[in-house]
Amino acid sequence: MSKRCLAVAFVAAATVLTAALPANAAPAQPLKLRNGLTLYIPIQWEVHRFGADVVQVVTGKCGKPKGWGTPECDAFYVLGPSYIRRGAEGFGPYTGKRPYYPASDVQPCPVNKKWGEIIGPKVTRGLRQVGAGHKAAYNAWKSECVSFSGSTTKVRARFTQREWHLPQSKILVVDQWNTPGLSDALKYADWK
Repeated sequence: MSKRCLAVAFVAAATVLTAALPANAAPAQPLKLRNGLTLYIPIQWEVHRFGADVVQVVTGKCGKPKGWGTPECDAFYVLGPSYIRRGAEGFGPYTGKRPYYPASDVQPCPVNKKWGEIIGPKVTRGLRQVGAGHKAAYNAWKSECVSFSGSTTKVRARFTQREWHLPQSKILVVDQWNTPGLSDALKYADWK
């Protein structure tokens, strides 16, 4: 094969590889999860496991990761069966009809623990690719952080809670920080 043919083949292969990778591709670490799911996440992200059903991936500033609902911790969560079972205000399973909210009281706001969070209404619903051959039920919920003073509430911040639910694999990914690159990490995941 001539050098020219090799050069053309190399350019074609590089074009195919570049097209298959997300635009923000960078050095990555594999994050192995339940049922063979592997995400490829930036090496700067820190992975913390809290038992078999909670993985907290810190993607920015965080004082002390402590699992689901750590306020003021830029992170997303990968939750398993025990958390999914109580995801409807602690009384029933998460189904996607309502936001993931595993407690019946007011939870602290993700951005400031002195405020409470109000999650909903839903703004986006559909299916999202999670690796080849798997689609997650996707929900995004417009949410607010509020302060309470007597009988009045004041909106202090807004965020969107994004959820990817894979019911057969018993996996729920919850993100309250609009984590850049998370959608791509899920889309280009592997199942082994």
